[in-house]
Amino acid sequence: MSTGPAASVSRAPHALALAWLLVVLLVAAHQWTFWHADRLDTDVLALLPQDEQSPELGRATRQLADSAARSIMVLVGAQDGAAATQAAQRFDAVWRERDGALAGGATPSLGAGREAVDALLPWRDRLLTAAQRERLQHTPPAALAESALASLHQPGAGLLLSDWRADPLGLWPQWWSQRLAGTPARPRDGVLAFHADDMEWVLLSHDVAGSAFALDGNAVHGAALQAAEAATRALVPQARVLTAGVPLHGEAAAVRANQEINLIGWGSLAAIVLLMWLAFRSLWPIVLVVVTLAVGCMTALSVTALVFDRVHLITLVFGASLVGVAEDFGIHYFASRIGRPELAPQGLLRLLLPGLLLALATSVIAYLMLGLAPFPGLRQMALFSAVGLSAAFMTMACWFTLLDRGRVRASAFASAIGNSLARWPRVRITRRSTALAGVLALLAAAGVARLQANDDVRQLQSSPPVLQQSQREVQRLLQLPSPAQFLWVGGATAEDVLQREERLTPLLDAQVAAGMLKGYVALSDWVPSLARQQADAALTARVETQVLAQVGQALGENLQRPAFDAAPLTPQGVLARPESAALRGLWLADAGHGPGSVVLLQGLADAAQVAAVRAAVQGVDGVRWVDNVAEISTLMARYRVSMSLLLLLGYVAVLLALWWRFGRAAWRAWLPTVLAAVFSLAMLGWLGESFQLFNVLALILLLGIGVDYGIFLLEHDGDGSAWLAVVLGAASTLLSFGLLGLSSTPALRAFGLTMALGTACVWLLSPMFRPSRPPQPGR
Repeated sequence: MSTGPAASVSRAPHALALAWLLVVLLVAAHQWTFWHADRLDTDVLALLPQDEQSPELGRATRQLADSAARSIMVLVGAQDGAAATQAAQRFDAVWRERDGALAGGATPSLGAGREAVDALLPWRDRLLTAAQRERLQHTPPAALAESALASLHQPGAGLLLSDWRADPLGLWPQWWSQRLAGTPARPRDGVLAFHADDMEWVLLSHDVAGSAFALDGNAVHGAALQAAEAATRALVPQARVLTAGVPLHGEAAAVRANQEINLIGWGSLAAIVLLMWLAFRSLWPIVLVVVTLAVGCMTALSVTALVFDRVHLITLVFGASLVGVAEDFGIHYFASRIGRPELAPQGLLRLLLPGLLLALATSVIAYLMLGLAPFPGLRQMALFSAVGLSAAFMTMACWFTLLDRGRVRASAFASAIGNSLARWPRVRITRRSTALAGVLALLAAAGVARLQANDDVRQLQSSPPVLQQSQREVQRLLQLPSPAQFLWVGGATAEDVLQREERLTPLLDAQVAAGMLKGYVALSDWVPSLARQQADAALTARVETQVLAQVGQALGENLQRPAFDAAPLTPQGVLARPESAALRGLWLADAGHGPGSVVLLQGLADAAQVAAVRAAVQGVDGVRWVDNVAEISTLMARYRVSMSLLLLLGYVAVLLALWWRFGRAAWRAWLPTVLAAVFSLAMLGWLGESFQLFNVLALILLLGIGVDYGIFLLEHDGDGSAWLAVVLGAASTLLSFGLLGLSSTPALRAFGLTMALGTACVWLLSPMFRPSRPPQPGR
């Protein structure tokens, strides 16, 4: 038995194949655990970068999003109150029956019932509005006593919110009335109701118990709401239903992602199988290529989940297009088996490895360049694609030489494609070609000039327009503040934050009076600073004691003011109560450099209002205006420019790498991709598409993939089997990214369209730049 170097070399492929099999088994085990856990993410915020200079703003935005992540709101409207209540009760009954993912009770909110009133009653003496404080400070005690005596003799005085002696001036119901002014909904006949747009509306609200983001393609909440609406209209035909809530957007994204993954992934796979059957007329090459795709996608998902913990649905949609790229290695291998049937699989692989490794390197580098932008979503996509491509290559390199034992024969389809290379035109400099190039250059320049930049971050949102419109209507009718624009108040201690809020709120009151705001939500309105609590408690104690003394003297009774809780109100104490769920998103106990709070603004509808409010609060210590949409859109614009410069450097780096391999012939593999990039931009301009960061990222990827075709043709010049591999690979890549161009997410659609246009162009141009004789490889 041989034990020399030759035997060691012969055992090396088996060792590599076994080692890679162990890796794949570990990946398969991880896949089992991944799909049985809630590890998928649909939150658009998870795709976006954090503010590196102010990380506390990212935490605040995340907390605001989390506070509403499980709530679904429904407005049921009708022409009169009785019909609206009847319709709402019918809707709620069917909704609860059909949606098994709802939590048991309705979403609690501070101010929604008697529990909230009772929760703050022990501190009634230190909760005053600005108008009440002004009145107590400047109104003579005799006038206040006269008002208190008049309220005591009013009909129904015994039904006041608190005992008259504890609140002789009626401060407590006045305070609650102002706190509830931010929402039109009021308790009526056991429901929360209000009047708006010449209709009576009833508000229904429930939390979801489970995740709305399961990738099973089922719209649980949406189907239940549709059934409830149908039942409601059957009872009250004129009823109108509006729905809103993060779970609905998340579920819609999950359903669409499921559809797009199936369309892109299975569509690409079906096309690849069909092309390979036409080319090879054998099942075994198809099986092996499908195995490389499966291993590549599984490994990519596992590594991405291990690095990022949660995987975004957009990453999976984008990753589905990997099917059209990762099969190139297997297709090139089997196409070369047709062209070099005399070589054994191991010998053929050694012949192909230099070109395949260079192609892998350029593609992986291109994918990893996508991750240079500080967008977690892009980094996920970059890692997923780079790992998936590498795993597909490893599967081909480790397993194909051992599993490929049959003979691959050229079909008529494969022969026709291979023979077409000899008839493919080559670029030659003539008067006609120069004139044609000039005309095409002018058309391309005109198309590029038509491009308009659009960096709006909302291009990452893919919710159905109907759902978005319904969400806006609910926000308008309920006067809900937008979590995208708010004021951040920071400080060293909780007392600092609350005092700064108290200096801010008079400025906001002035904006409300001027019509620039409809209102605002500030925690200091519910939990004043310690200094204000002490001052207001002392003020009410002094004034109310005087009032009770004068009223008692008039009545001939000894009226004593009851004692109130001596312990101060604190944010932690108030927010810990279940009635305070709606306020918890406003307070960050630890924002990195101390606590902080969010002041939400109601009724910001246009740029003039935004400018007025920003100018009013400018200069207030510790207060910062936050506009997440504008700030992240500006960041995307900045990275669109910087990534464009990086793309230019990438073209130079790839040209140097090709020069190292092919010498003076390197430009022949490089120029088709450059021309394809220009063509893609020109076509986007002529089609009226906008220019954004995702177009630049697609061009970066096109650079990595496009030069592969030139590499294969230079490595095997005149070889019809290499051209067959290029045609099959380009066709599947074109189909994958063409299907990605059908995505409902505008950013992915822009990426897919750019890649499809570029791939088609580089596919047609690459054989036109073949040299007249085979190039001499470099080192």
